[in-house]
Amino acid sequence: MKKTFFISLLLLSALPMLGCQTAPVSRNRTFLAQDIAASAGFTREYIKAGDFTLLTYRRFEKRSDIIDIYIEGDGRPAAHDPTPLDPLALRLAVLDPADNVAYIARPGQYPLSSILECDPKYWSTYRFAPEVIDSINKAIDLEKQVAHARHVKIIGYSGGGAIAVLAASKRDDVMSIRTVASPLKSSLLGSLDPKDAAMDIAQIPQRHFVGSRDRVVPQSIVWSFVQQEGEETANRVTIVKGVSHTDGWVERWKYLLSLSPS
Repeated sequence: MKKTFFISLLLLSALPMLGCQTAPVSRNRTFLAQDIAASAGFTREYIKAGDFTLLTYRRFEKRSDIIDIYIEGDGRPAAHDPTPLDPLALRLAVLDPADNVAYIARPGQYPLSSILECDPKYWSTYRFAPEVIDSINKAIDLEKQVAHARHVKIIGYSGGGAIAVLAASKRDDVMSIRTVASPLKSSLLGSLDPKDAAMDIAQIPQRHFVGSRDRVVPQSIVWSFVQQEGEETANRVTIVKGVSHTDGWVERWKYLLSLSPS
């Protein structure tokens, strides 16, 4: 009995060495996302995309050449479970009137079981790592295939906006990029810097929304990114009055979505 108990302890202690750790996701957060999605007719699917298994929600109403792709924010990067307390990108996605809309969660968010399938570094310093960008792009390819679409419009909230930029820099099918409260510059160890991709996507129509009350992402970061793209891109930044990093976006999203990228 003692020997069996000792072996069990050894197996449990080895889990972090395998890039996984026991961190059960809060049921309430999973149920919240499901309620938000289901209320707007979105269906759920977990997909294997590169190195990661990602949660997706989609609403495809009819065959179209274009699909709107929403990428979730960083969630809780300092926690054992990075699942967001409130999935803002999903809330924005369900308000999108486009015929075909898909939502992609980030690595580690909404895990299928209490054993996380990826190393915690992928929601910490490696959150914008090349393998993360590759995974998101594979997920986008799959959503395109299901929707029979040829082009994508990518929308990212917070860190999801940084991923939107980096993913778009590797693609030739992106019609537009919208970022919401997004840190478009990164010095995280193991991550790519979105600012380095600015010139690669300069010809893609864009709009970058910044909350006037955002204390997480300074306006200067977004302005610096846009300036990197060229002198005639200042109109790509929209300052949204009275909005913080998390509050006010849902109420304004339908109007903000009507503003064309440039």
